Amino acid sequence: MNAIEALHMRTSAPRLCEPAPTRPMLDSICRSALSAADHGLLKPWRFLIIKGESRNRLGDLFLEASMRLDPQTSKEKQESIRKKPLRAPIILITISKHSAHPKIPEFEQDLSAAAATQNMLTAAFAQGIGAIWRTGAMAYNKTVIDGLGLAKNEKIIGFLYLGTIDGPPKPLKQTDLDEFFQEW
Repeated sequence: MNAIEALHMRTSAPRLCEPAPTRPMLDSICRSALSAADHGLLKPWRFLIIKGESRNRLGDLFLEASMRLDPQTSKEKQESIRKKPLRAPIILITISKHSAHPKIPEFEQDLSAAAATQNMLTAAFAQGIGAIWRTGAMAYNKTVIDGLGLAKNEKIIGFLYLGTIDGPPKPLKQTDLDEFFQEW
C-alpha cells in the first residue's frame, strides 16, 4: 500500500486479537514515529512497549488506580478494568517528554508526540495491522502515571493498541472536503 492510500483509507480497529505484529512490522511502526513533525528536532517523546505479562501488570495498575477513585467498584467492573490491556497483543504508550525551550511550548511538544502516534497508526494500517488509539481516564490518572515511571516533565498522550483485526473492518465514511476546507 502506498502512503497516499494509507492516509486516505486508514480506519481504527476496535476489536483486536493474536497474532501480534511480527518484530520487523513492529520495528517499522516504531521507526515511523521518529519522522513525525518536530519543531526544533527535540524528539519530545518516548514510548513504552507493553506485551506478554506486562499487559497483566498494566491491568493491575489500571485496577489499583480505579479502586483508589472508587473503592466500592463491583467485582464485575473490577475484572473488566483489569482486562482492558488484554484487548490487544501489544500496546504502545506514547509519552510526551517536555523540554524547556524558549520558542517551543509544551503544547507544541505534545502535538509532536501526537503526530508520532498518528504516524504509527498509519504505519500499522499500511502493513495490514489492526490499530486503535485510546486515551481515557487512565492516561491522566496519577497512580497510572507514577506506576509507569513517568517523570514530572512527562505525560501520556495515548495508548496505541496493535494486533490482528478481529471481525469485519470498520467502514470508512466518505466526507465532502468542502465541509471542512474553505478558501479565505
